Amino acid sequence: MSHRFIPSRREFFASSLAVGTVALAGRNAFAEELTKTPSQTKGPFYPDKLPLDSDNDLIVVNDGITPAVGDITHLTGKVTGPDGKSLPGLMVEIWQCDAKGVYLHTADSGQKKDQQDKHFQGFGRCLTARSGGYYFRTIQPVPYPGRTPHIHVAVKRGKKELLVTQLYIAGHAHNEKDFVWLGVKDKKQRDSITVEFAKLKDSKIGELAATFDIILGKTPEVD
Repeated sequence: MSHRFIPSRREFFASSLAVGTVALAGRNAFAEELTKTPSQTKGPFYPDKLPLDSDNDLIVVNDGITPAVGDITHLTGKVTGPDGKSLPGLMVEIWQCDAKGVYLHTADSGQKKDQQDKHFQGFGRCLTARSGGYYFRTIQPVPYPGRTPHIHVAVKRGKKELLVTQLYIAGHAHNEKDFVWLGVKDKKQRDSITVEFAKLKDSKIGELAATFDIILGKTPEVD
């Protein structure tokens, strides 16, 4: 597993968590109003063979110097229980197709070897911090035939899967035609998985930032 360190990433992570902590502090007073993150299909393309590099930076594989194609996105968020309390030590996983619509799964990439972006990791993991926060550097998801842009997300404690869901781009025209997005009938829950991908201020390469807070239906038991 690669252990790359990007100073600007650490600064971004710290500042994002600080903002998230303040926001959640206000929400904790109304914990009963927290909208639980809905469960969604895992889909057929969870990697059937996990990459050797499965850290939280999906833009560069191992120690490569060529970045993945796509709009770089800093994805942050917090994982909390239904009472709004932060949940540290949980594993957050994400997986998504590359900018050409190819997943890191032999059923997909095996048939599209010439299209696949070999510089995109396709899958990543991040342990939640004491604050419950997590961070990924990835690309903005893209549509492919039959699906609106989305990122798959799983939360685990050890080998136990606590939640599998997907996150979407707010305002994307394909959302209203996507059967998985439309499958979440509760508007508050659907809104909770539909997030803004905003331009990162002062970024010279057009980076984006997105925040996806995950609220579990119940606080997981400590093993």
